[in-house]
Amino acid sequence: MSSKGFYQEFEVFSKRTPTSPMQYQFSLLAPNEELALVMAQENFMRREPVVDIWVVKRSNMRKMTQEERESLQRLDNKEYRNTKGYGYLKKKWRHYEQGMLDEKEIMSWGGKLKE
Repeated sequence: MSSKGFYQEFEVFSKRTPTSPMQYQFSLLAPNEELALVMAQENFMRREPVVDIWVVKRSNMRKMTQEERESLQRLDNKEYRNTKGYGYLKKKWRHYEQGMLDEKEIMSWGGKLKE
């Protein structure tokens, strides 16, 4: 058996808690799935606690073709649906409040000043 075909590429995913999502961690080379899982477990036992580990052979994963990626582009122009944030409102509101409650404004509510 040639050394080129001995190792296979695996992708490792893990969960930190039972309710957390599965997250990609790293790739590794191993001769088979069982050793890949052992290697992944050894790596996590030294680093951080996890509740679940998935090891997936890279050749079993499928990525999108260029044509499929192009089909993900939006066909319509609906930029108005994407929020840009409302950070400017705080400044605008502060300016509005300062203009509303100045001394002249407050004094005008009661008419003339009584001395």
